[in-house]
Amino acid sequence: MRIYLSKTLVLVYKDLLVEMKTKEMLTTMLAFSTMVIIILNFALPSYSVSEFKEIFPGLLWITFVFAGILGLNQSFAFERESNSIKGVLQTPIDWSAIYLGKTISNYIIILSVELLTLLVFIALFNLTWIIEYLPKIVLVILVGTFGFISVGTLLSAITSSSRLQTMILPVLLFPVILPILVGSVEATQLAITGGGDYIPWIQLLIAYAVIFFTASILTFNYVMGE
Repeated sequence: MRIYLSKTLVLVYKDLLVEMKTKEMLTTMLAFSTMVIIILNFALPSYSVSEFKEIFPGLLWITFVFAGILGLNQSFAFERESNSIKGVLQTPIDWSAIYLGKTISNYIIILSVELLTLLVFIALFNLTWIIEYLPKIVLVILVGTFGFISVGTLLSAITSSSRLQTMILPVLLFPVILPILVGSVEATQLAITGGGDYIPWIQLLIAYAVIFFTASILTFNYVMGE
């Protein structure tokens, strides 16, 4: 187990190091998120605080998901461009460690972009009232993003060898993550409106995240072998 975890951490370090040098995922996702927020800032009419609380969770998570898909499309870009994915799979480690390493690195990178996106939302829309709800919102983001990334990394690996990955990945991913997207929007809305207890939605998101993560790590060896 110690060897397994050490090799996983090496893979995480490699992915983060490559990203720090290229900044492909970070710049792509952050630029997309910022442009979406700027467009929304000009396109949306003036709303009262209570009205904006109703639409903000949907806007936030739609931005997160589309930006996250852009990042997941780049997840295996280095291995695809250097044609090293086969070499990685031939290394003397369990393939599930590759999945775990990619999931952790994707989670760190995409979560960082989401938190920056949230700050951009607050700044451009002048959402000073949201400060008091930030701990609850961040909790929803932490849990919802993990479930999204867990299955997204698996599907990104499956589609990485296809030239149509940018088209195929969203088609495969959206139906699977729909429960997580709905749960995340509902939990965020309850967190900022106080219209009910958001904890049951957090528990549902945790359950989905555990199911997706477990299913992905158990099936990764099979799908990559195929």
